[in-house]
Amino acid sequence: MNNRQLFLQHVAQTSDAPLALEIVKAEGMYMWDADGKQYMDLIAGISVCNVGHCHPKVVKAIQDQAQQYMHLLVYGEFVQSPQVSFAKLLTDHLPNQLNCVYFTNSGAEAVEGAMKLAKRFTGRTNIAAFNRSYHGSTQGALSILGDEYWRNAFRPLLPGIQHLEYNNFESLEQITSQTAAVIAESVQAEGGVNPPNLEWMKALREKCTATGTLLILDEVQCGLGRNGTLWAFEQLGIVPDILILGKALGGGMPLGAFIASKEIMWTLTNTPVLGHITTFGGHPVNCAAGRAGFQALLEEELIPQVKAKEQIFLQHLKHPAIKAVRSVGLMMAVELESFEVNKKTIDYCIAHGVLTDWFLFAAECMRIAPPLVITEEEIIAACKIICEGLDVVTK
Repeated sequence: MNNRQLFLQHVAQTSDAPLALEIVKAEGMYMWDADGKQYMDLIAGISVCNVGHCHPKVVKAIQDQAQQYMHLLVYGEFVQSPQVSFAKLLTDHLPNQLNCVYFTNSGAEAVEGAMKLAKRFTGRTNIAAFNRSYHGSTQGALSILGDEYWRNAFRPLLPGIQHLEYNNFESLEQITSQTAAVIAESVQAEGGVNPPNLEWMKALREKCTATGTLLILDEVQCGLGRNGTLWAFEQLGIVPDILILGKALGGGMPLGAFIASKEIMWTLTNTPVLGHITTFGGHPVNCAAGRAGFQALLEEELIPQVKAKEQIFLQHLKHPAIKAVRSVGLMMAVELESFEVNKKTIDYCIAHGVLTDWFLFAAECMRIAPPLVITEEEIIAACKIICEGLDVVTK
């Protein structure tokens, strides 16, 4: 049996029609399959590879750390320099009240930790989230995920969950002194790139403050420069009580984090002791990789280029079949007539060496979220293939 057959036989599948591309190499903007075919990656491993695939500084950091030590003991017991230095670097670039980092294995695990932290700190049990928001597939994260199609098959889920309407002022009245936390994406990603109304987001912050509710912002997809600032909430004029990170945080390695004040985070240390624990969270190799990726993001000045690159995409994504393009930096949704048109166009793009995808809650929209290292020439070439695909699909 070849690798593709073994993959289908022995690796658990998440759909009945996986792409099943056999990638043997990736670097920068590109991936290569077993036959040597090159693919331009327009989705960055779903917003993971912000500094590109196999950034040399990230690779070197992994190699160097692996030679020193890998796993030592469960998280939080030993002083491990990769964790300490990365936590310090992150908090140096965050508002003062976000000064304590809990590293996890993934964004979904960070969501779980943030939910527990909010309950523990406030002594409350109710959590509010928003329709068309995505926060992960673990039981707690799925409970707050904002689409019943994805939740229903796994009920019963967590009690005490409310789903509000994003960008709806009336929904904010449902936040009360019984609400432990409100969790929102700084930009709704899987809903097809829906940014918040600035006045609404400020009203949400004020409502949480007035009711003693913790505001949790999920920047797993939109953080770390993707929206044109290091943190998406910088564009909103507010600061969350808890920030959730993942995906690009590890520079291509599995890493997540929830970040709060030392005062809030301290509640996980007692009554009970070990209020939140993980064996591999904050793995030293992953933290070393994440720190190197974060430094590359800053030193190579990738973030100041994001808005200009966004405009190049907008200039070249012109086609009668495109109903709208929603974008916040290099997080973009190209809205088409239907999922069928979108899927056929995606298939055309992949066949012609451009990897793109769709959104969970907006299947009619094409996802564009490339590594931030993408060049103007690559943007134009990718847009040309997308438009050619639309020509073929809609003729």
